[in-house]
Amino acid sequence: MTDVPSPVPAAMQADAGVFDLAPVALWLEDYSGVKALLEGWRRAGVISLREHLAGHPDRVRECASRIRVLKVNRKTLELFAAKDIEHLVGNIGHVFRDDMLTTHIEELVQLWEGKTAFTSNAVNYTLDGDRLDIQLKATILPGHEDDWSQVLLSTEDVTDREDARRRLAGSENYARGLFAHSPVSLWVEDFSGVKRLIDEVRMQGITDLRVFTDVHEEFVARCISEIRIVDVNKHTLELFGAPDKKTLLSSLPVVMRDEMEPCFREQLIDLWNGKLFQQREVVNYTLDGTKLNLLLQFSVFPDREHDWSLVQVALTDITARKKAEAYLEYLGSHDALTKLCNRTFFADELNRLDRKGPWPVTVIMADLNGLKAANDELGHAAGDQLLRRAGEVLNSIVDKPARAARIGGDEFAVILPGTERAEGETMMKVIGDLIGINNEFYTDLPLSLSMGIATSQPGERLEQVVKRADLAMLEAKRAHYAQAEFDRRRVAAS
Repeated sequence: MTDVPSPVPAAMQADAGVFDLAPVALWLEDYSGVKALLEGWRRAGVISLREHLAGHPDRVRECASRIRVLKVNRKTLELFAAKDIEHLVGNIGHVFRDDMLTTHIEELVQLWEGKTAFTSNAVNYTLDGDRLDIQLKATILPGHEDDWSQVLLSTEDVTDREDARRRLAGSENYARGLFAHSPVSLWVEDFSGVKRLIDEVRMQGITDLRVFTDVHEEFVARCISEIRIVDVNKHTLELFGAPDKKTLLSSLPVVMRDEMEPCFREQLIDLWNGKLFQQREVVNYTLDGTKLNLLLQFSVFPDREHDWSLVQVALTDITARKKAEAYLEYLGSHDALTKLCNRTFFADELNRLDRKGPWPVTVIMADLNGLKAANDELGHAAGDQLLRRAGEVLNSIVDKPARAARIGGDEFAVILPGTERAEGETMMKVIGDLIGINNEFYTDLPLSLSMGIATSQPGERLEQVVKRADLAMLEAKRAHYAQAEFDRRRVAAS
């Protein structure tokens, strides 16, 4: 653009008051030099001006230099912090710079395509250096379509609007970044179909969804089929071992199965009762079948409470924690050496059976023979080996609801709920047979158990049954050692 404004036409001088006092920044410019330049390129064979200028940025600057500023109004001087038109035009390079030439290409293309008006959004700068977001609108004044000698432009300051848009875009990008890169599995889902089904049931006069789903079990599956997955984040794909979102969504029957439907039923009942934020533990599966224990947090988005069209589900992997809890629970109820139940579990189980049965209950008490001798003569490692072998034998034969426990240093017990004495005696025989097989592999250190059995009588406390079985075991133990002493004496005499 020229450094010195051109003379203003007489017609324009007559309207100077209106132009000068307009509340928007106005420029009157002469584009005739631009028109001549474009016509020359067209004659030279240029077809696509956009492509032509993209490859020749110097020609964009040449077009800009052909524009003559004829007049600007007061609002323009105020907007760009100019003292007068000479001050503005003399420093026009400070106003139009950086990416302004890119925007100018689009303006020129609109004129090239025969339009008598064009619009664009651009960045200008005040003479103080402040950035201005500008919405530019221009039109060739009537009567000047042939030479473009008078083009009226308005430059509206939309900096506040664009700042707000950039802040909004920044907030959206920030939120999207939090969603995409969260270390927790996040799902955005549409539950509007679920709400519709629930509302239909409520309109039928149903007041208790739990009772309703007891009778109509298929309702839960119908609700599941109405859920629409809107989006999942990156960690979700990693958690479930999915290469992409499409693969995960097509594999949902693999991911959510078995225990998931009863959990979802409880979720529906909470929603029925108005609980729009929920938290519960669930079980899902990865695509390769690995079980995942998850903490599920469900919440309906604000302003979507009326239709549940957007909900967020957050899944935190608590598999390691659940395994640790299970192991601690196991340690609390099991003997670490033999892997059998411990004395605490044995006492709790007796109390439970005393209250609930089933009856009769048969108890086998057993004592490991020769443990003290093994410890004294061969060391505690040998004694521990005997204990482990006893545990292996009992674990291999005793299945739930029966339980085998180590209740003392060399003492064991087997509880057989709902079992008559004859079945208990069969169990004792099988244990004895397994001990014989086990000894075939440990000929240097034989395993031996003295066992006693008792079966509950109607109205008898299990504590008394244990005492009777224990007395029977002690009798068997005395017989064992008496026989062992007799054998030693016989060997010595011979």
